[in-house]
Amino acid sequence: MRFVLQVYFDGAQARLAQLPEAERRAIVDEYIAFFETPAVQDGNQLQSPATAMTVRVHDGETVAASGPFAAGAEPLGGYYLVEADDLDAAVALAARVPAARMGGAVEVRPVVER
Repeated sequence: MRFVLQVYFDGAQARLAQLPEAERRAIVDEYIAFFETPAVQDGNQLQSPATAMTVRVHDGETVAASGPFAAGAEPLGGYYLVEADDLDAAVALAARVPAARMGGAVEVRPVVER
């Protein structure tokens, strides 16, 4: 089964910036190692929500607005597409994302297979 792990930093990046260089590098290395895990098929960090455009189509006319669709306390910071045997295995993968232990969160959602 495929799952998307949605990473919400919620202050984890600020905490990371406050760490000594060696600790920051170790955490960045964890992200790199996680991305290289065979179960991870793809993933990317996203730019700030301030760079977002929200697009809607009303009566056939495209309307694009600057900014994110939803202004939440925890904007989506990135994602991973992973292959896992089941939800428990996907949750175990999500627990390895450093943001999950640094004050952020990782939402696990199954992909609709077509």
